[in-house]
Amino acid sequence: MHAASQGSLRITAELNGRYHSPGEVRALMSELTGREVPESFQLFPPFSADFGKNIRFGAEVFVNSGCRFQDQGGIDTGDGSLIGHNAVITTLNHDLLPSRRADMHPALVVIGSGRWCAGKAGGHGSGRVIPGRESRHHAQHCRYSFRARIPYTSSTSPWSYAVAL
Repeated sequence: MHAASQGSLRITAELNGRYHSPGEVRALMSELTGREVPESFQLFPPFSADFGKNIRFGAEVFVNSGCRFQDQGGIDTGDGSLIGHNAVITTLNHDLLPSRRADMHPALVVIGSGRWCAGKAGGHGSGRVIPGRESRHHAQHCRYSFRARIPYTSSTSPWSYAVAL
């Protein structure tokens, strides 16, 4: 795991360190994930991932700048999904018992087809996209929460909005 994380740091440093054409960005993201990303995939750096190999992107996915993926448990993004700027997607939870707080529990995060994860999802002072929940097709998550820390704790229905204020 440590070696893979070092590889992720190397690749994201290259991605974020200078301008790259869209094709170069896709090539770097393919190297990061260990699988070819679709030709229609788009990402605006900077971007960070602490592992990389457990990220899967569908066709026509757009990831805006400043996103952070903690992907040990896996992150699957469906076709046509949009991840807004500064979104944080986490797949690890610490144990709830104080005596076992260092124990980690990975779980998959599924971002369904057509899903929009609004800017600052999971960012400072806002909600978090956390494991164990599924965002179904075309669900919109608006995470403009001011001075609130409201976790994303339930699955969403198709064509719905989930708003944290």
